[in-house]
Amino acid sequence: MSEELKNSPIADFDWEAFEKGETSRDKSYDELEKTYDKSLGSFKDKEVTEGTVISINKREVVVNIGAKSDGIIPFNEFRYNPDLKVGDTVEVFIENQEDKKGQLILSHRKARAAKSWDRVNEALENDEIIKGFIKCRTKGGMIVDVFGIEAFLPGSQIDVKPIRDYDVFVGKTMEFKVVKINQEFRNVVVSHKALIEAELEQQKKEIIAKLEKGQVLEGTVKNITSYGVFIDLGGVDGLIHITDLSWGRVNNPADIVEPDQKLNVVILDFDDEKKRIALGLKQLMPHPWDKLDPNLKVGDKVTGKVVVMYDYGAFVEVAPGVEGLIHVSEMSWSQHLRSAQDFMKVGDVVEAQILALDREERKMSLGIKQLKQDPWETIETKYPVGSKHTAKVRNFTNFGVFVELEEGVDGLIHISDLSWTKKVKHPSEFTQIGADIDVVVLEIDKDNRRLSLGHKQLEQNPWDVFETVFTVGSIHDGVITEMLDKGAVINLQPYGVEGFATPKHLVKEDGTQAKQDEKLQFKVIEFNKDAKRIILSHSRIFEDEQKGEARRASRKAPAKKQEAADDVVTTSVEKTTLGDISALAALKEQLEKGE
Repeated sequence: MSEELKNSPIADFDWEAFEKGETSRDKSYDELEKTYDKSLGSFKDKEVTEGTVISINKREVVVNIGAKSDGIIPFNEFRYNPDLKVGDTVEVFIENQEDKKGQLILSHRKARAAKSWDRVNEALENDEIIKGFIKCRTKGGMIVDVFGIEAFLPGSQIDVKPIRDYDVFVGKTMEFKVVKINQEFRNVVVSHKALIEAELEQQKKEIIAKLEKGQVLEGTVKNITSYGVFIDLGGVDGLIHITDLSWGRVNNPADIVEPDQKLNVVILDFDDEKKRIALGLKQLMPHPWDKLDPNLKVGDKVTGKVVVMYDYGAFVEVAPGVEGLIHVSEMSWSQHLRSAQDFMKVGDVVEAQILALDREERKMSLGIKQLKQDPWETIETKYPVGSKHTAKVRNFTNFGVFVELEEGVDGLIHISDLSWTKKVKHPSEFTQIGADIDVVVLEIDKDNRRLSLGHKQLEQNPWDVFETVFTVGSIHDGVITEMLDKGAVINLQPYGVEGFATPKHLVKEDGTQAKQDEKLQFKVIEFNKDAKRIILSHSRIFEDEQKGEARRASRKAPAKKQEAADDVVTTSVEKTTLGDISALAALKEQLEKGE
């Protein structure tokens, strides 16, 4: 600009107004200030508005909301959104339009929190996909920051696959769906699995539509359970049941496969509606029975391992995948009922003989008792009639005792052969199960595998002696041991033999009835050796004495008269006799002369 122009006066300058202190400059300044304030917009503290990101660094984000100055927000308030960039519109909460330093104070976290509950509910209602930041692990799942609210992500809702390491998700931002809200407690549950299930559902339909029975596919071991293995076929799962893992017996599927292992499987069956796919692994391997030694035959000996036990028998694996059954009846020559667990247990290695072999049905019957000699083949040599042995009591019946002489050799002691003297009503009165008892062999039935045994025969028959002791009419001491309706059982001391007395023979001399445990004298009124029966009477003792005294009294009265009569007779006899003798002598003499 030239010097002339610099020094020239302003033509329209209002000097009068200048002198009065009023200038057109002040007026234009006020108008400018008003225009500026209007351009900035009107804001209030504690209000939520929107702003534009104009700068981002590692520590803070600068946001322009159209105020006099820009606001600065800590970067960690945006960590849920790693895709944040300059130019994005974000919600902010105005904490202070101007602090002591003239700085605008904003908060993105509070802005989100102010509208978060409404937004979460909207997301649930609209089935909206939202983003969230996984903050940390918690019991059963993860804590996710959603709109500033801490939501719960269950472990089962992270993925369609089982999660083995939860820590890898901490610090990640993922997409979720709100699946549940508790309005009362303001609890929010989100799911990431729900996002991919719809897509997987479509994939499943496409995959199942292409499936065919017998088709072989490659899959990955997804999950191992006690009943089988789940296989991921590329978007759809199939199950290999435990019985289809191996031709051999499987106790734990984890012994056959391991997590994430890739393997070929065959489709056994599938259900379009329920979307269940049954897979097989063993079907891709040759059947073990097809590889069994063709020379193996009935009668051969085999060795195997017991793989499973039942009460009725044991299954023994004689070759990988080939099992034979040892029925409990083939484990011992004994005929009484036993459990297979009494002879062996799972894991035992046993030797057995093949009893039956059906290659078409793939069945094998085995026996172990056949490896030992049948004790009944030599029964007559080892247990001849009359031989004495010690046996073990196995069982009771009302008619006797079953005992075992050795494994496979049982015998019966009839109840009548237990004691010579004691009348045993039930064997349990005489012995007990598991006790040892001495026996003598009475009879052998080899065809029916039966032995008749006796116990009392070990001693001499005491009834041979009793016959001379308990003669009819003899009197003995006895104790009433049992009172019955028909009479009483009396133990005759000191012999220990029992007798019986009817009620009328139990009446005492004073007219009272004898009682149990009472000791009295008894007279033998009947003795039967063959029936081993002694009939006794206490009453007969004093009754017989009374009858004897009566007879003696009746004889004393006519005794003197009889003596006098005897004297007369004697005199008469004597006189007659002498005369007769003289006459006879004379007669004899005459006869002799005449001759």
